Parts: sequence; structure tokens; C-alpha cells
Amino acid sequence: MVLVSRAVSQGLRSGFCWGRCASTVAQDVGASEIKTSGSSGCVLVSTDSAGVATVCLNRPDKLNALDMDMFTSIRDAARQLQSMPGVRAVVLKGEGKAFCAGLDIKSVMSNPLNASRLLDRPQGKIANLAQDVAFLWRTLPVPVIAAVHGICFGGGLQIALGADFRFAHPEASLSVMEAKWGLVPDMSGSVLLRELVSMDLAKELTMTARVIDGRQAKDYGLVSHLAEDPEEAARKLALEIAKRSPDAVAGAKQLFNQTWTVPVPEALRIETEIQRKLLIPPLQNTMAAASIGMKLPVQLGFKDRQGHWRGAEESDADAGNPTA
Repeated sequence: MVLVSRAVSQGLRSGFCWGRCASTVAQDVGASEIKTSGSSGCVLVSTDSAGVATVCLNRPDKLNALDMDMFTSIRDAARQLQSMPGVRAVVLKGEGKAFCAGLDIKSVMSNPLNASRLLDRPQGKIANLAQDVAFLWRTLPVPVIAAVHGICFGGGLQIALGADFRFAHPEASLSVMEAKWGLVPDMSGSVLLRELVSMDLAKELTMTARVIDGRQAKDYGLVSHLAEDPEEAARKLALEIAKRSPDAVAGAKQLFNQTWTVPVPEALRIETEIQRKLLIPPLQNTMAAASIGMKLPVQLGFKDRQGHWRGAEESDADAGNPTA
């Protein structure tokens, strides 16, 4: 695992990348580059002074299609961001004319061993590499906001569904495309779709591989909002959330991710446990007092997020208590 500079973890403006990086990173003040062993696919990551990280899928010549280096690079980026307490929100986007065209079948199938690399699940983990690139975004203790434009097919759609919110251009093209190739969605799509659409609609979209536009996706519930500039809209929401308590935001994400499909008694138990975590720090009392005009002996402002939120959903599931 590569190391991230301390400046990045503190939410200062910096940048890093996986795979072969374009000149975009160099435009960030004080940018630094971090690479994995990948050599063809590339993911660019930068953070601003507000703690908003931007993750850019960067194979524009291939419409950001997923080859093996893209898979490992997206996974590595998500894991790194998961452990950075200064990050308050993530915007997930694609470079060029598309968000992501899905699997680069020609590249991936050029090596017979790649199927096992994608589908074999490491011992003690709930997801394999193919599933990690979508599901890991759920485990980040910050909101992940996908900005969808152009083509968003197959694996690309599942990556977008792994985000907490999706802004899409009205003319964007989306599809559960796997049936075109005689496959089923296998990048955690079975988990992600069930929280957004009814079973019959999930089956219909999967069995037909029908291409729909952003407006239809919004009507179906696959997209949160439509926007002429999805990235700008996503960044606006990220900045709004970044102003809130990072622990409360992490708790809210964990709350709904863990309770959405469980029985009521379990949901109420989880709700109480998360609230206990938030009530313990004296910071909450400090902010409450400030809201009614009390003078306080400490400086106001939210500290970095506490460490116990990191990967909570994944950790619970690994322990034999699936939460999704």
C-alpha cells in the first residue's frame, strides 16, 4: 500500500494518482504523485482546502473503460481516502466524454487469469476486486457523490450506484449492460440496485440491457438529481455537507447504510449505538452552547473525524454481520 502525504490527510490542497497520470494533477498547487504498480489505467485524486476530494477516472481515450489497472487503481484510491480524516466529501467523476463505459472486455479477457483476479474473494473479506470498485465507496465515512455525464454502462453504472448521491446530465446514457455480453451485474449491483428500485424493474433493466437517459434514470430512482453540469452540482452539495460535523455526517451514512434493510428492532438498536458515539465527545456540547450565544473557553469549529467511523460497514460485514 502506498503512503499518502500528511498534507493530504489534513485536508490541504494536494493531489496524487494511480497508474499513468495526465497533466491534470500538475495543475494542483503543491501536487504530489503516488503510483501503484499499474501502468495503463489511471485514477486522479485531489483534495481542496475545504476537504473535498475529487476522484477522476482518467482513460478518456477508452471512455474510462475498466481494465485491470483501473480496477486496482480505483480500489486503492477508495482505500486511501477511507483512512484520511481530513477528507469531508468525495466527488467521483470521469474525464472526457464519458463517466465510464464499463468493462474493457478485450483488455481484461486478453489474460485468462484476470477472471480469477476479479472474482476470487480474499479470505475474511466480503467483496472481490470487481465488487470493491463499487462497494468500497459505501464504506467511506464521508458522502461520495457521483457526477455522471455521457456514457455510464455496466460496471460504470455500478460504480456510480456505489456512491451516496448521483447527479446526472439529462442526456447521459445509462445501462445495466452486462446482458449484452451474456453476463450479470457482478460489481455489487445486486446490493446497490435493491436499495433504489423495485425487484421487477431491476430484473427488467438487467435482462434487457436497455439504455436509458438521465431523465428516465431519475424517474426510476437510479439518479438523485439532474443537472446540466453534474460535476458543479456535485461539488456544491459536497461543500454544503463539508460544513457539517464530520462525525455526524459519518454517523448518518452509517445509520442508513446499516438500517435500510434490517428488521425494526435491529434498526432502532443501531440508531441508539450511533447516537451514543456522537454524544460522548464534548465537541457537541460546545457547538450546542454556541448556538444559544454562550461564551465558550474553546475555539469553535469541527475537528477531524474520529477514527472509529472508518470502514464501519465493511468491518461489521467482515465480522459476520452483513449490513447491506
